[in-house]
Amino acid sequence: MLPCRIMHPEMPVFLLSDEIIFPPPHLAENDGLLAVGGDLSEKRILRAYSMGIFPWYTKGSPILWWSPDPRLVLFPHELKVSRSLRQCLKKGVFTVTMNQAFQQVIRSCAAVRRKEQSGTWITQEMEDAYIGLHHRGYALSVEAWDGSTLAGGLYGIRLGKVFFGESMFAQRSNASKAAFVTFVEQLREKGFSIIDCQVRTEHLLRLGAREIPRAAYLKILQRALP
Repeated sequence: MLPCRIMHPEMPVFLLSDEIIFPPPHLAENDGLLAVGGDLSEKRILRAYSMGIFPWYTKGSPILWWSPDPRLVLFPHELKVSRSLRQCLKKGVFTVTMNQAFQQVIRSCAAVRRKEQSGTWITQEMEDAYIGLHHRGYALSVEAWDGSTLAGGLYGIRLGKVFFGESMFAQRSNASKAAFVTFVEQLREKGFSIIDCQVRTEHLLRLGAREIPRAAYLKILQRALP
């Protein structure tokens, strides 16, 4: 049974119940908004990602679930690295690690003030949920260090041969890019099918990401999941 649909003129979306189910992604609104409510339990979050859905909301708002069309993705073999960034990587300006500072990375991402946003979408509730997923082995972080200082990084969810990128930050120029490129190259070697970048950003487009129809994304997703 589908969740109940709210027929409100400003938000005609599905209202989630305690049952861990989601409506099909193709029923999302034009902006990608699909459902509201529910919780951030491990089972619900993982179910959402497996269906091409993710939570994204701000403090004081109910939990909102999205499945945009088109979808921004990066195929690992299409990664683009600029000459200046490649030189930065060759010089070893940053030391890149994985899962060495997950909490520090997610909190740094939450603290970043972005031009297109009035506040962070990484609420305390989101932070706690993803830290829990990290302890369970589903969420991971990639860090770029300048000596002993965390200069940049990213975090996201890994399921099967898919990495779902959530957020990244940089305190120094090229730090997050160094972490991202190093990580993508590792994923390519491991045979990962796709990196879900969720929504369009110029930053990720320059690194080789591109938009594809949601239907195409969902087909790739299902083939790549365990």
